[in-house]
Amino acid sequence: MGFSDEQIHNILELKEQLTEKIEKHLEEIEKLEKTISVLTTILKQTSFTKASDLTLSTEKKENTDSVIKNSDGSTIANVIVSDDKLSIVLDENISINPETPPLKTFFIDRIIGEMKNKDNQEVEKGKIRKNDVINCVITNNGSAIREIIIKNYRQKERVDEIINTATWSLTRMLEKSV
Repeated sequence: MGFSDEQIHNILELKEQLTEKIEKHLEEIEKLEKTISVLTTILKQTSFTKASDLTLSTEKKENTDSVIKNSDGSTIANVIVSDDKLSIVLDENISINPETPPLKTFFIDRIIGEMKNKDNQEVEKGKIRKNDVINCVITNNGSAIREIIIKNYRQKERVDEIINTATWSLTRMLEKSV
């Protein structure tokens, strides 16, 4: 099937027009992305209240407490959840070394690490500030864990996952330390 010279000429013109439109739109997209980037920077530098924070402040979250128990019913730790952090305070009768698996490999590296990676992606997209990335701090009393603090958990689903995986991890750690 052959095309006439005029048809080929028209096809070439159409191709050029489409190419020009694509270039024009790409330039517009680039300008829009730069504008969004500038706006994001400005918003990060200024203090403002997010709509999601407004609902939190009007119906203030109350601290919620729960207990992590061993299979025999004994208390391993108390969990205190506030607006911006979750504290897992080990019972004074519990002595677990922070180096005992699976605390670092599973709980910190895998569970908290994945949440941190997601938060860092949100930072790159400008959706959250770097200060709002989840963070885990472990305080020790000598060679034993006293408290595990998770700051900036930001989502109720994360609280549930953190408590569940901490329960599993601490239970396994106790089994290994006996």
